[in-house]
Amino acid sequence: MKTLSRPASPAPALPARSVPVAAAETAAALPTIALLQAHSLTSVVQREIERLILDGALAPGAKLTEAMLAERLGVSRGPVREALRMLEQSGLVRQEKNRGAFVRDIPLDEAGEIFELRALIDEGVGRQLARGIQPEQLKQLRAMVEQMERLVKDGNAADYHLLNLQFHDRLVEFGGNRKLVSIYRQLINELSLFRRLNLADGSLLPASASEHRAILKAIAAGDADAAGSALREHALQSRDRTLRNHAPAPDAAARKPPP
Repeated sequence: MKTLSRPASPAPALPARSVPVAAAETAAALPTIALLQAHSLTSVVQREIERLILDGALAPGAKLTEAMLAERLGVSRGPVREALRMLEQSGLVRQEKNRGAFVRDIPLDEAGEIFELRALIDEGVGRQLARGIQPEQLKQLRAMVEQMERLVKDGNAADYHLLNLQFHDRLVEFGGNRKLVSIYRQLINELSLFRRLNLADGSLLPASASEHRAILKAIAAGDADAAGSALREHALQSRDRTLRNHAPAPDAAARKPPP
């Protein structure tokens, strides 16, 4: 009698995903890596353009062309375009329809208003820190003031200006309000060119350093009224120096020909 053979068992089905797991995960990660690289490059380009503006290499009113900046920085135009958009938000660049991007040129009356707003912020920050600054924060501020005094003795106005900016930024940062820090930094960006020119005269550095020492002393003593007052007056002194340094000469209007 003929025996029927049992049918062979079906071959095991292949997994639905034919791409190895590691390869698939790597492929999925590539767009993320590319995005991070592009974002990082944009940040680098933004910081470099910002440095050129604040150093005066790109003067107020100067036109910022993507091609020129891309060639100067050795990058493509995409990161430059995105960096200019971010700098517009921070107050250093203005975009004009059909004309392009320009370094912002802050009118003198607007600068005075910004200084007055900054004075109000500084006063509130000074009062807050005098009531509750931490020992480590106070130690950092003291080290900065001592370094500023050494720079005065050396006549190093450029480094003094940078440290001056860092000192005031750190005060606001120690206040702990991130939104206020963002607003304050935009105001300072708009005023940076004025403040750099104000401190270019080495004869003003000793008075400025003395004001910073008084601010530190009031905060360390826990005297909220004195700290607030010292910071407010310091900002208003900067405003007054700006108005004096940038006001037109008295006879300039008289020599100007009629339209």
